[in-house]
Amino acid sequence: MLRSLLLSLLIGAGLAQAGEAPRLVQRDGRHALLVDGKPFLILGAQAHNSSNYPAALGPVWAAALDLKANTVLMPVAWEQVEPEEGRFDFSFVDTLLQQARQQDKRLVLLWFATWKNTSPQYTPAWVKLDPKRFPTMLDKDGKPSYCLSPFGAETLKADQRAFVALMSHLKRIDARQRTVLMVQVENEVGTYGLVRDFAPAAQAAFEQPVPAAVLARQKPKLAASGTWREVYGDYADEYFHAWAIARYIGQIAAAGKAVYELPMYVNNALRNPLEQPPKPWANNFSSGGPSWDVIDIYKAAAPALDVVSPDLYSPESVQIEANLRLFQRPDNALWIPEFGSKPAYGRFIYAMLGRGAIGVSPFGIDYFNYSNHPLGTQATNQTLVEPFERVYRLFAPIQRLWAQWAFDGKTRGIAEADDRQPQQLDFPGWTAKLSYRLGRFGETSWGGEFAKPAAGTEEPHGGAAMAQIAPDQFILIGQRVRVRMEPAEGTQGLMLRVEQGQFDDAGRWVMERVWNGDQVDWGLNLPAEPVMLRITMARPR
Repeated sequence: MLRSLLLSLLIGAGLAQAGEAPRLVQRDGRHALLVDGKPFLILGAQAHNSSNYPAALGPVWAAALDLKANTVLMPVAWEQVEPEEGRFDFSFVDTLLQQARQQDKRLVLLWFATWKNTSPQYTPAWVKLDPKRFPTMLDKDGKPSYCLSPFGAETLKADQRAFVALMSHLKRIDARQRTVLMVQVENEVGTYGLVRDFAPAAQAAFEQPVPAAVLARQKPKLAASGTWREVYGDYADEYFHAWAIARYIGQIAAAGKAVYELPMYVNNALRNPLEQPPKPWANNFSSGGPSWDVIDIYKAAAPALDVVSPDLYSPESVQIEANLRLFQRPDNALWIPEFGSKPAYGRFIYAMLGRGAIGVSPFGIDYFNYSNHPLGTQATNQTLVEPFERVYRLFAPIQRLWAQWAFDGKTRGIAEADDRQPQQLDFPGWTAKLSYRLGRFGETSWGGEFAKPAAGTEEPHGGAAMAQIAPDQFILIGQRVRVRMEPAEGTQGLMLRVEQGQFDDAGRWVMERVWNGDQVDWGLNLPAEPVMLRITMARPR
């Protein structure tokens, strides 16, 4: 009797712990990833594509440790877990989770299956070698494409079966410890060189009425209803392909969630965000992928997907800013699972986290002797992580606090633009005005040495993120920027106290020094190495 009671209590305790599943929540258009019931900020490190083997994990953990990442993004390949049809091997997943727990790291798994960068290269050999059963897309002349068709019923069935097996295995080994936070379903889907599938099954679907769920969301429309061409005109082919791929992925995600519910997302090789309004596909991006202009189609066709995410590999500041704005929506959390590893990308973390992103992750954080230059840096040693570590270093101890502040709408952030012009961050009652390339003492109007750009500012690397933690109090984190706090227009105010410090493990502020005199007379001049300040403003009585 006692043994049965103890067993019941242990099982109950396990179920209670298992009940705290990671999940996404939304409030007033803002989002949070809840982990163990509280907002969690992913400070990620995505490994290289071929590091998903036990012997390759050492360099990944070393880089993640140096970065001060709390989460590693790791591929799990279909060819790896089902080398023979119906025979599953999750030994790598077991090793990955075991080592992640030893390293005190969370995980995001990347399911490389039907599509990885639009191609079938991560499908098992038995899929690759049977095009009759697992068909590719066809062009208008019936010529096969490299890309598997989203109308391949057997392909969908097999991919879904493998994904369900993976999610079932995760439930068995991780439902209590919750090492895995999220799952990416496929990778950078779409098709290059072909706007859509023209095979008979696809063509028959193209000639059917547009589904009501799509009609309700995707605009503008030429007609209230009708076929894809009747409703969307020149955009019909791209929109149809997006619907076909989204529907395919959505079925896989829904089946996986049915056995083990975790947040799921898709990532995206981007189209030009500055092309407004977007023009019809002209062989200039991967048609059918979840680009910003078809997010509504993905939401309609794949409700099991929680987030549509951008992969950022164009370092121009106007491109980064536009993509962050377009992908952050009341119905879509901002989550950046990939961005380039060149040093120039480091400053954009301030903009991402200040905007309320649930997480960020540079790509290729891995001491494997490989570089995806020119998209990323050529470095493969510790210099690879340095531009990002200096930012992560300050956010890591407060990631829970920051995630909560962001969810509450208290944070703002910005990165130095390529034009190096002044910027500002607006808060209730106060404005932070930011300027760049200045020394840490004096004004440029004084001329001479004061008017010259500060040494080390030849390229833009400045940025700042701020949280308004009380009506007149702020946390400022940043680098290579001058910040002046001003009261809102029509009001009066002054800077009462500025402390440099950090938060301890209990979330308590620990002061290191008070900034005054030279350190505040010319604004708050943040150095190349990021610092954290607590700023207290006040209003005259």
